[in-house]
Amino acid sequence: MQKRDVVIIGSGPAGLTAAIYTARASLKPLLIDAPADAAQQTTPGGQLMITTDVENYPGFSDGIQGPELMAEFRKQAERFGTEFMEGWITEVDLSERPFQIYVDGGPTISAETLIIATGASAKWLGIPGEAKVPAGFGGNGVSACATCDGPLPAFRNRTLVVVGGGDTAMEEATFLTRYAAKVYVVHRRDKLRASKIMQDKAFRNEKIEFIWNTAVQEIVGTPEEGVTGVRLRNLVNGEEQIFPCAGVFVAIGHRPNTDLFRGQLDMDEVGYLQTSGHSTATNIPGVFACGDVQDSVYRQAVTAAGSGCMSALDAERYLDHLPVEMPSGEEITIEGEHITADRHAIITADGHMIPNDTEVPSDTEVSVGED
Repeated sequence: MQKRDVVIIGSGPAGLTAAIYTARASLKPLLIDAPADAAQQTTPGGQLMITTDVENYPGFSDGIQGPELMAEFRKQAERFGTEFMEGWITEVDLSERPFQIYVDGGPTISAETLIIATGASAKWLGIPGEAKVPAGFGGNGVSACATCDGPLPAFRNRTLVVVGGGDTAMEEATFLTRYAAKVYVVHRRDKLRASKIMQDKAFRNEKIEFIWNTAVQEIVGTPEEGVTGVRLRNLVNGEEQIFPCAGVFVAIGHRPNTDLFRGQLDMDEVGYLQTSGHSTATNIPGVFACGDVQDSVYRQAVTAAGSGCMSALDAERYLDHLPVEMPSGEEITIEGEHITADRHAIITADGHMIPNDTEVPSDTEVSVGED
């Protein structure tokens, strides 16, 4: 069994930023991430690993490739002493401290604090041409984030397709009209699921047109040009056509990666972890959540990194207030309180003894040495 003060799950911007901060605080964090697996859509480094040009991350005036940015994050975390482990986590037991993390084929990890940065995965259509390059056109004309990729030169003044009918699709389509010549929303039904205000906004936009009762069957293109079109199927009459476009934005929602924590941590109806106020604290003391796993609104690399910093500081402060075990068996808190080895009493910094026993009234207090 490995014992750690800080364990971080996830290696996207949030997880790696948390690692940088906790490592610089000499907490020797262990970061665990899932292996690369196309079938399960896992990639060490998070969603930026399937993004090409990143032009909106501060500090890179000429932009930077997504994988390159994450490589820099990782090198910085390594520089300060972060230890990395790659493996599938099969179970996390948060019922008592220290927390227990079970890794398939690896050691059981015992953690005083846990930072969850497992992110959220875009929901995909599961059609040919959608996979990450080189198996498909993911990162070369196929995206699940208009804010991230819409402003890229490859999409400017071009015809783009957005797939979906909810608020996410309307937001993506409206945003893309800032750059595209035309945006076509392809939806399987004859009416939208989006809220009325989002529908009205999209209907009023002259750059947006709708293709109703239609499904995208395949994304087509070439390695050199990227996406050149989509094969559409009309669900009413069964007719198919190749519809020319330069990019496809899949906007059917995101799924937070929180299955490991169901029944233990508070979540919203979708599965996003709920945190307290301005902190990253969850409902279990010592467990913190950052990045897209708890953010269903912004979902940007820079906001994820910011919340990763917050989690690191929250974890550091939490650890500072834990009692430190002494060779005598007693524990001392940061406030100077002594907890006796039998844990039956607390001796305050000014010498008063307070019973630490539920059977003794909590307001009982005597000075050390009194009869």
